[in-house]
Amino acid sequence: MKVKVLREAGYEEALLGISLSYNQDIKDMPRVAKKLVHLGGSHAKFLESMAVWIGVDAPRFWWSQFDTVRVGMTKSSESTMHTITSRRLTQSDFEVPIIPATLDGLNEFIEAKDWRSVKENLPESFLQRRIICTNYKTLAHIYWQRWDHRLVEWQVFLTWILQELEHPEFILEYGQKVE
Repeated sequence: MKVKVLREAGYEEALLGISLSYNQDIKDMPRVAKKLVHLGGSHAKFLESMAVWIGVDAPRFWWSQFDTVRVGMTKSSESTMHTITSRRLTQSDFEVPIIPATLDGLNEFIEAKDWRSVKENLPESFLQRRIICTNYKTLAHIYWQRWDHRLVEWQVFLTWILQELEHPEFILEYGQKVE
């Protein structure tokens, strides 16, 4: 599994939005944002203005879990229907090695340009690339819902996100009330 934050945008604009509510200079807003993120919910709505594009190569079984996230998210994926017969598959196309006979059978279908048979027999560990467009608020929800999920791929995804985001503190502190 590979995860790469491709681009972030909207931090300054999010702070400007906060400044409208407080009628204060934008320079004071990082401090206010830190307080608001702890409150979570609608108090942290500025996080919705902070857009993130992420490239992810993940196995199909993880994508079926990820696809349950529908709010605040768009995804573009490589189309297996259009691309699966463009080249022979190798073990590196899978999260874990597959049985060699299965790989040979898939490659026979590929050589015959029988994309339907390839798709019908493609193991769940096949790596598919998608580009995700989302925002910090959605990522915070995903983090707090999935950080202890039994699929290890969730921990891989969340660890990479925290390492690559410009403001991971907004994810970690979301809704964590400080006494």
